[in-house]
Formats: sequence, structure tokens, C-alpha cells
Amino acid sequence: MDQLQTINQVVEELSSSERTKLLYLCGSFETEPSTESLKELLGRKVLHHDTGQLLLGELMVRLRRFDILRKVCKTTRDEVERTLSSRHFVPKFRVLMANISEDLASEDLNSLKFLLSQVLPREKLEKSKSFLDVVIELEKLDKVSSQSVDLVEECLVGIGRLDLTRKVSAYKKSAATLEQNSQQQRSRTPSPFFGASSQHQAIGQEQPLCRAKNGNFKFAENIPISSSRDQSFQNQLESYRFTSNPRGGCLIIDCVGNDGDLLEQTFKALQFRVVVHKWLGGHQILPAIKETIRQRQYTEGDAFVCCIISRGTSNHLLGTDSCITGLPVDSVSQQFTAKGCPALAGKPKLLFIQRYNVAECQPHNWREHQDEDLETDGFNGHTTVDSIPENADVFWSHCWTDEHQLEEGPHFSAYLKALTDALLKGQRRNKHITDLHTEVNGVIYEHNNRNPGATYHIDLKHTLRKNLYL
Repeated sequence: MDQLQTINQVVEELSSSERTKLLYLCGSFETEPSTESLKELLGRKVLHHDTGQLLLGELMVRLRRFDILRKVCKTTRDEVERTLSSRHFVPKFRVLMANISEDLASEDLNSLKFLLSQVLPREKLEKSKSFLDVVIELEKLDKVSSQSVDLVEECLVGIGRLDLTRKVSAYKKSAATLEQNSQQQRSRTPSPFFGASSQHQAIGQEQPLCRAKNGNFKFAENIPISSSRDQSFQNQLESYRFTSNPRGGCLIIDCVGNDGDLLEQTFKALQFRVVVHKWLGGHQILPAIKETIRQRQYTEGDAFVCCIISRGTSNHLLGTDSCITGLPVDSVSQQFTAKGCPALAGKPKLLFIQRYNVAECQPHNWREHQDEDLETDGFNGHTTVDSIPENADVFWSHCWTDEHQLEEGPHFSAYLKALTDALLKGQRRNKHITDLHTEVNGVIYEHNNRNPGATYHIDLKHTLRKNLYL
């Protein structure tokens, strides 16, 4: 009865998010737990096992609810952590996933969901409010498990969270070491049955296997991640072809009138075939994109670039218009899917947007052109659309700042200046596109420190499947 009362008190003290995390740590896939279901699960875990009280203590430490440890469980953090130094009761894999979930900001989560748009159904991603929700869906599909965390590692690299990537790599290395030690121990211990093989493994400590050149299986080696980039991940990828002349098409839409010329000069220097549209209204941006990508001369190279400079709101681009619904920002990348533009399937699409935020206003609607209204002109070749993820091969860099900067005399975007400088230098140094953008991030960070009243914000995400070097 005392243990039941303890469990009831613990559950009542927890917030909704803490209950979800607790369920996950206990092995459940439920994301919206009721109080009763959580009490029932904890009852099974705690009441029917000799180590139940130790498990409950560890769970409170993982939740950082040291007040519950002291007030309800009648123990201290130090006592529990001394026990945890020699043994654990919660799988390390689940602890790792839960900790990553706590460390991811909402912007990181959105970028990660973007990378997983071809792995998980859209409705699942929309319902996922945390990284744990995403991981649970990946575990259900057997995309992620204690034996395989490569997908998580790749996604964290993709969104630039190398600090969390190191934690995943450390987990893999630890798991490999434990498994190797376990194998050595089993090889020294005769099996009690002739021909039988021991299958005991530490829970949550399994390591993925890979096939060696001799045909045997071995544990995948872990290579430490450098401070600049996850080289082990990048070296496993082949590079996009980037040798055509011209390199590809480049569409520049400048609805503000200040930096379009700079972008045109930059991408002509990078050997792109450039087309520029200036002073377009919001309703003209999408047709301009569609008209360009239906022309073979802009899609037959190795890559495609789209740059847009526009006023806008948090989710829409307005062009030169003031009070209209505007073009949904997400609809820009949708024009470059494998099915939306077969001629660019499998090729890298680089999208750069500079948005100047304006105040929200009462909109009136305008009719967007539908995809079926335009046909892809001049393309009748075979593509690999069916074998390429719908949203693959997109590099998306979206920067926004306040419109008031345009009212203070001649204005040139600090973001676009940093971007063009990095691209031109990158061509000479043969640097990876994400490394170039890291340089852009550094320039913007310094700019924001010097100019707190004129800050820029950047959203970077990509679905590149290969290395991309300019």
C-alpha cells in the first residue's frame, strides 16, 4: 500500500510533458498518457520487481525531479546517482533520445521534421510536438532503435547540431565496446547446449553491424566528429556532379531592388545561366518560378539556384504588394520536387530567400496558378523520379530582418553580402556548401552583435543526399 501511494503521488506531481517522457523511458510508445495508464505502467514496473524502487529513483533523476526524490521517494539525488554509477535500470538508448528531445529548440525540431518529410507521413510529422514524438514514430517503423541510431545521427548533422551528434556517436562507441566485451566473455564460456549460441545482450546497448570486405560481419567503427563538421558522415557520401558548363540555371526575383544585381554578378561568375525578374507582385512570383523551370536551358545543367528578395510576413512573401494573402513561403520549395519538376530530379536545388518583415494586414485573396496549368517544356527524357524521395536534394536558406531597414536610405542585405562572398571564396577553395553557410552564420552573428537594432535571423535546412562542392 505504501508503494502504491508513492506511485500515485509521483504521477500527480508530474506535468504532461514529464509524463510523456516517463512513459517513453519505461518503454511505452504512448504520447498522450492518461493519469491512470501511467499509474498502471509504473505499478507493473515498480511493484513486481525487486529493483522497482531503484528504477523509480532513476526515473526521477532522468526527469530532474529531485524534489520528488526527497519529498515522495524519501531519498536524495546523491544516493541515487551513487547507485547509477554502477548499474542502470533505464535503457541508455531511451535516456539518450529523451535528453536530445530536451536539448532541441523548436526551430531545430522544425528543421529535423523537414529532413524526415520523406521518411514519415506528413500527418505524423504535423502531430509531433517534440523530438520524442518523432522518435516514437521512427521506432514504430523500425527506422531507429537501440541497434540503429544512424538516421538520428545524420539528421542532427543535417541541422547543424554537432554537439548532439557527438552524444549519439559516444553512445554508438560505448555500445560497440560493451558488445565486444560481451562477445569475448561468451566465447570464453562454454555453451550448456551443444550447437547453441548465447544471445544475451545488454538492453539498449546493441551496435549496428556492417559487412567487411571478406564477407564477415564486424562492428561499425566510430570516428570522432570534428568541431567543424562530421567528416565521417560526409566521407561516406558521394558528391553531386557539378562540372557542366553552364553549371545550371539561376532565377533571381528581386522585389526590393537593392541586391538583385549583386546576386546576378555572383552567379554569372559561378558559371550559371542567370535570369532576373524585378519588382514582381506577390501573385507573380510563383508563375515566374514555373515559367523558368519549364525551359530546358535553365534545367539541363547540374544544379539550379533560386534567389528571392521580398517583403513578407512570417509565412508569406508579398513581393511589391501590400495587403494581399501573399505567396506561402513553403510553396517555393514545392516547385522543385522530383514530380513537380522532373527535369531537376536528382540534381541539387539551392534556394536563398531574403525576407523583410512587414506588419500583418487584412488580406484579400488572389488566385494562385495551379501546377497543372503549366507543363514542363522541352523535357521528354527518362528520370529517376520514382526512386528519388519527393523532397530530396534541396538546400534551403531563409533569412529575415525588419522592413524598417529599407527606410533608412540605401540598404544592402548583410546576409546576401555574406552569402555571395562565401560562395565566391568557396569556388576557389572547393568547400562544401554547408561549410560555406557556416561562414555566413558567423558573419551574421557578428553583425547582430554590432547592430542590435538591425538583426538578421536565418533558417537553414536541407535534404541533400550527397556532398555538394562548388
